[in-house]
Amino acid sequence: MHKIKVNGIELAYERRGRGVPLVLIHGYPLDHTIWDEVVPLLESDFDLILPDLRGFGESGLMEADSSILDFASDIADLLTQLKIKRAILTGHSMGGYVALAFAREYPERMSGLGLISSQLRADTPEGKEGRYETARQVIAHGVGLVVEAMTPKLSADARVQAFVRGLISKQKPLALSNALKAMAGRSDSSDLVQTFKFPMVVVHGDADALIPLERGREVKAALPSAHYAELKGAGHMAMMENPQAVADVLRFFLKSNM
Repeated sequence: MHKIKVNGIELAYERRGRGVPLVLIHGYPLDHTIWDEVVPLLESDFDLILPDLRGFGESGLMEADSSILDFASDIADLLTQLKIKRAILTGHSMGGYVALAFAREYPERMSGLGLISSQLRADTPEGKEGRYETARQVIAHGVGLVVEAMTPKLSADARVQAFVRGLISKQKPLALSNALKAMAGRSDSSDLVQTFKFPMVVVHGDADALIPLERGREVKAALPSAHYAELKGAGHMAMMENPQAVADVLRFFLKSNM
């Protein structure tokens, strides 16, 4: 992996392929390796940039709390240093929140947006408190509780469960705590999408046990011009459970609209 200094931290990223710049942003509590099965299917069409968000994978960690906008700012700085003026941003789950924050702050740098197993809504008060409590528990007791709570929700596929179990176990407690608090404090993006002047694609599995299918349908309702793909039998980890379908949607819709 490459590493580059952004906003006071070392951000790790992988770069593969050629063509239209496409940033693939992982979700919580994971890293860029969730895209490993999609990358070979896209690298002949896209210049793929796969960062580890701050604190995750091989990227550096800030001791202070971060916001979703801070994660987005890291991506903006990374693209600037790579001399990429505009890119498609596609985010999985929390990565979708980061992509939406980027679109809010840097719309002129967006050439397309993809949301995979994500949503527009901000957390409810109960949802916020749940995240804050989990953040406290992670600092006190480590990532094991997240491993046990998240693994069955991420996928019903035994192969994917084994992968994410190992991946979550390697993450830093402070990174998880900071990300939980960042997600709790994120803005609602329901009205934001109506301002988009670039193509948008939404992918959601109909067996997602973490973010309900209705949240994906809400994105399509908020922006009727968005391309919506509902994957039968896929859970929250659609890019691992059905990588070909995810790659096909990104290639044929986003590239055709560039």
